[in-house]
Amino acid sequence: MAEARAAYAELVRLRAAGRLPGVVELVPAARTVLVELGTVSDPLPDLAALLAELAPGAEQPRPAVQIPVRYDGPDLAEVAALTGLDTGEVVRRHAAAAYTVAFCGFAPGFGYLTGLPAELQVPRRPSPRTAVPAGSVGVAGEFTGVYPRRSPGGWQLLGRTDAVLWDADRDPPALLAPGTGVRFVPA
Repeated sequence: MAEARAAYAELVRLRAAGRLPGVVELVPAARTVLVELGTVSDPLPDLAALLAELAPGAEQPRPAVQIPVRYDGPDLAEVAALTGLDTGEVVRRHAAAAYTVAFCGFAPGFGYLTGLPAELQVPRRPSPRTAVPAGSVGVAGEFTGVYPRRSPGGWQLLGRTDAVLWDADRDPPALLAPGTGVRFVPA
């Protein structure tokens, strides 16, 4: 995953430097980067050669976003039981970690955050909920994230925030973008 994030950062840098003519969009995912090319008449870069010469430097982190969380989620006790930790220690470890948005998806404004401590990596719920409230903070596998709107979901819910993750009237609408650092602050 770190390789895909580093490759995405380097491709963004190359695109900004004008070295990727014909590339109209770069979309990071967990372990890949989608490179969307323009029309057939656009000059296409030799992507294979560019990718082979990539020597990703240090990612330029975006400023960290602090998200206040009330750690009172319906699955907090379940996560504690799955990890062998008490609920206070689950909260402490979740809030102490530094996260990075690896990629966005599922719903507008939903960022898949990496950096979840290994001891908090638990499976998705055996049966998803039909409606998870907006602002719910959850964990599943190696990721943590915040549901930007009410939607179905199967992540283990640790708490809730009032932070607005997606606002169509804001520029940009998404609070989180790939590369953004995130810190959860107990409220």
